[in-house]
Amino acid sequence: MIELPIYFCGADSGRSYTVAPSKIIALGLNYRDHIAESDQVNVRGFTKEIPQEPILFPKTPNTLIGPDQPILIPAFARSYGFPDFRVDYEAELAVIIRDRCKDVEPGEAWDHIYGFSCYNDVSQRNIQNADRSGWFRGKSFDTFGPIGPCIVRPEDLGDPQSRDIRCRLNGRTVQSSNTSYMIFSIPEVLSFVSRNFTLEAGDIISTGTPSGVGPMQAGDVVEVEIEGIGVLRNPVRDE
Repeated sequence: MIELPIYFCGADSGRSYTVAPSKIIALGLNYRDHIAESDQVNVRGFTKEIPQEPILFPKTPNTLIGPDQPILIPAFARSYGFPDFRVDYEAELAVIIRDRCKDVEPGEAWDHIYGFSCYNDVSQRNIQNADRSGWFRGKSFDTFGPIGPCIVRPEDLGDPQSRDIRCRLNGRTVQSSNTSYMIFSIPEVLSFVSRNFTLEAGDIISTGTPSGVGPMQAGDVVEVEIEGIGVLRNPVRDE
């Protein structure tokens, strides 16, 4: 299991937290503008239909890296010889769970949130699209889950449902939105996830990405910025 120290912002500045989740649950298709770009992303299961309930998929803890650590383009994935090899960035807001919980009502969701951070849901599109079992493998290569640069407690962040969220690739803004545009709100998402799985302290829920996702390559630098949290910066390298 990957254990990663991340420093708090706000009132807890100077303390650290070890990120060691038992599981990472991520959301697909939680922003309408991202759904609208399904033709560009071209992944099986990614359509223009608005989902009736949150679309969940797992990422494994081996994906986690911290600020300034490199995202590695996996050599194994290149061995397939895909003609249009593609690894994408996806800027997201991460929710870190406070305590063990199950069947949480939406109105009680905030009581079970420890804090928030920036997250990059890195995705290998060719394998994500080709695997008959779904998105699991293409989302869970080593280093495919950068998180940071800190954890912000709910009382320090303000309304997490009204935060600007951006991604920059080599300094150019490629994603720009606001968490208010989520289809399913943070309390709805946490409640739904907890009805399906018992959540443990330290588990991570990543709440989906807005439009503008696109490919990265070795030599690039990708930054995820969320208002009130900071900038998560990672270089991209070949494995």
